[in-house]
Amino acid sequence: MASKPAALDTLYKLIVLYMLNKAEEPLTKVQISDFIQDNNLTDYLTVQTTFSELIEDNLVESTASGKRTYLSVTPEGRQTVSFFEKRINKEIRNDIINYLNTNAITIRDENSVKGSYYKTTTGHYESSLVVRERNEDIVKITLSVPDEATAKSICDNWAEKSSEIYSNIVKNLF
Repeated sequence: MASKPAALDTLYKLIVLYMLNKAEEPLTKVQISDFIQDNNLTDYLTVQTTFSELIEDNLVESTASGKRTYLSVTPEGRQTVSFFEKRINKEIRNDIINYLNTNAITIRDENSVKGSYYKTTTGHYESSLVVRERNEDIVKITLSVPDEATAKSICDNWAEKSSEIYSNIVKNLF
């Protein structure tokens, strides 16, 4: 099987960096992958390899939250894309801008509700739940629970039920 030219690997990296640089907030791996695949730029495995290499090269940072992995461009990544963005076909750059503009509300909604969990030094787990609006936390809740399964379940349910929970908190406290 013939390998693809290094120039294509570089192009895929620049596309991801360009998307992240133009986005107003971190994007999920799924959001980026969907754009790339929907535009028939490359396949799923190549996109995943590209993500790994960008993270390894410190051009992109990765943050896991619940079932989602968010990517954001590092200062080194911003500098790299500023030097080389002209290597991305103008049509692809326009497609990226159109995608980000068209999906801005969906991207913001998907990124505004986050849940993550971790094991504490005492052996319990904490679920950290956040709702963000305009880059500010409007709700931030940390729950201590006895086991990982419960912590994971809380985070998984947070995305679906955060609005209802927030409404109940406001209604009961005000």
